Amino acid sequence: MTDLFPRVFETERLRFERIHPETLDARDLYPHVREDSGIADATRFMTWDPHEHPKETMEYVQHTGEANDAADSGNYALYPKASEPGGGEFAGNAGLGADWERRSAELGIWLRKPFWGRGYSGERADAFVELAFARLDLDLVTVTVVDDNDRSVRAIEKYVDRWGGSHDGYFRHLRPHGDDPVNLHRYAIARADYESAGVDVDLAVVDE
Repeated sequence: MTDLFPRVFETERLRFERIHPETLDARDLYPHVREDSGIADATRFMTWDPHEHPKETMEYVQHTGEANDAADSGNYALYPKASEPGGGEFAGNAGLGADWERRSAELGIWLRKPFWGRGYSGERADAFVELAFARLDLDLVTVTVVDDNDRSVRAIEKYVDRWGGSHDGYFRHLRPHGDDPVNLHRYAIARADYESAGVDVDLAVVDE
C-alpha cells in the first residue's frame, strides 16, 4: 500500500527518511539534539529547546512517528548524500504539516550548524512544495519565520520568489516562544503560483 507521504525520497544532494521509532533510534538522535551538542544556535528561533535527557528524544520520535502514521504530517530525518561533505551524517529535520480541511500545508526545517550555508533549505523546500501540490493535491503551502531570524528570512524569500509566492503578512505576538510571544512573517505559495512557476524539481521517491 502506498502511504500519503513517501517513506524515503531523495533530491540532488539529500536523502529524506521519514521519522518513526522503527527507522530512527532515539539513542542515535540524542547526541545531536542534547543541550551540550551545539544545537542551541539552531533552536534559537524554533518552538522547541535542546533535549535534557534521552527520554525526551524517545518521546519526540514516538510522537512524530504517530503523526506520520496518521498522515497529519510528513517529518523526515535529513542526510546529505555520499558525494556531499559529511555524507550520510544526520543533518537535521524537515517536515510538512498538513491541514486537510483547509487543503494547506506548512513547511518547517532545522539544520545542525555544520550544514548551514549549503542551500539545503531551498532544495528541501522545492521537494516539499512538489510533494504538497503534485502528490497530496493541496492548494496552499505556507511557511512562518520569526521576524529577526535574518538567515532564514533570506532563504525563505529566495525559494518563495522562485515559486512565484508572496509575503502573506506580519503577525505580532502570534506564537509563544519560551517565556515570550514572538512576531512572525508568513509566506505563501498557492497552487496557481506552483502551476505557473515552471520549476524543475529533482525528486525521486525511493520507498513508498
